[in-house]
Amino acid sequence: MVPNGRSHLRIARPSRDLGAAERFWADGLGLGVLWRAEGGTAPGEHDLLMLGLPDADWHLELVHDPVDPVEPRPTEEDLLVLYVDGPVPDDLVARLEANGGRRVSAPNPYWNEWGVTVEDPDGYRLVLCTRSWSNA
Repeated sequence: MVPNGRSHLRIARPSRDLGAAERFWADGLGLGVLWRAEGGTAPGEHDLLMLGLPDADWHLELVHDPVDPVEPRPTEEDLLVLYVDGPVPDDLVARLEANGGRRVSAPNPYWNEWGVTVEDPDGYRLVLCTRSWSNA
């Protein structure tokens, strides 16, 4: 079997603080918690938080190893882009900021023209693009 357009996509990232990440992605953006697990103290075990939307073919997995944590190392080009097909509501941006996000300017002027970029508590960037995927 090869990947196709309906293959589920998991985006996995390390997180310094799963509580802060959950506030940003769930309380701020509105993703639901799909799964949560606490690891133990054995090597390779970690805390896990999966977030997404029930009808989406993707989800965001955030991990934290309390024994040997991996420090997130995002760059300003590590983007998760959501095409919202319309104006980005001011109250959504305010909610993201109130839940640990920080609005930033993108180095690529395309994202400044066509969206809003918000950095999550781990430094990864979320772009809410005003365009639809079909006209991006």
